[in-house]
Amino acid sequence: MAEPALLRASGLVRRFGGLAAVDAVSIDLRVGEIHAVIGTNGAGKSTLVNMLSGELPPSSGSVSFAGHDVTRWPQPRRARAGLGRSYQRTTIFNEFSVLENCRLAAQARAPGPWAFWQRAGRDAPSLAAAKGALDAAGIAAFAARTAGTLSHGAKRQLEIAMCLATAPRALLLDEPLAGMGGEESGRMLALLTTLKAGHAILLVEHDMDAVFRVADRITVMVNGRVIASDVPEKIRVDPAVREAYLGNDDSPTLAAGAAALPPEGARPALGRPGGQPDAT
Repeated sequence: MAEPALLRASGLVRRFGGLAAVDAVSIDLRVGEIHAVIGTNGAGKSTLVNMLSGELPPSSGSVSFAGHDVTRWPQPRRARAGLGRSYQRTTIFNEFSVLENCRLAAQARAPGPWAFWQRAGRDAPSLAAAKGALDAAGIAAFAARTAGTLSHGAKRQLEIAMCLATAPRALLLDEPLAGMGGEESGRMLALLTTLKAGHAILLVEHDMDAVFRVADRITVMVNGRVIASDVPEKIRVDPAVREAYLGNDDSPTLAAGAAALPPEGARPALGRPGGQPDAT
């Protein structure tokens, strides 16, 4: 029996003047699944994530999380309820240590009463949450490093760790593989595969090989609308998806786009989540 949906969006619409950036989109996220959302630039993927996270109100439609209607909840309230997200661009405090980045995220999740006699950096609960998150993300060895000196891939892992420090139940990840090399991407995909056991994960990603390696379900968006949503095996052969990505047989872009959808059975081995990323 399938897990009930932890996060559910129904008929989401977002208009900017006369443009419908997202048009009647419905999507479910379940614990134990990675649900990927793919589409070309301008398809409405990031706008959808912004509405799910509470950073952008929908023009119409609804969002529920853990059985509660959160459509009008602001982003901080959704975050405290267990909805975490990452962004296309790295959003860390470069001058702080890796551990302090995670500790601040944990403290924001559950701020305590002001104790002027105690340094915030010694708060035991937030430190424990931060260390646990770094360990889960595979970068505990870099806890004392200045965040800005990490490699790009390690910084993206730090962003995931900062999300984990807030004890989320769902993760909204907007292009976490952007700018990564093959080895770094492998570590990130292995991490996501490990995390899905206890989380519902939405993955927005342009790397089709990566999507088909880890996704349990895939939703395809074109011009703000969903044209297909199913398991990877069915998405790979869906006529509407192939038309959207490859064009018709007479299209000059057919050969260039043919690699966008991996061939059937292509699921290369993932890297190890505990493998240490390059520090520089």
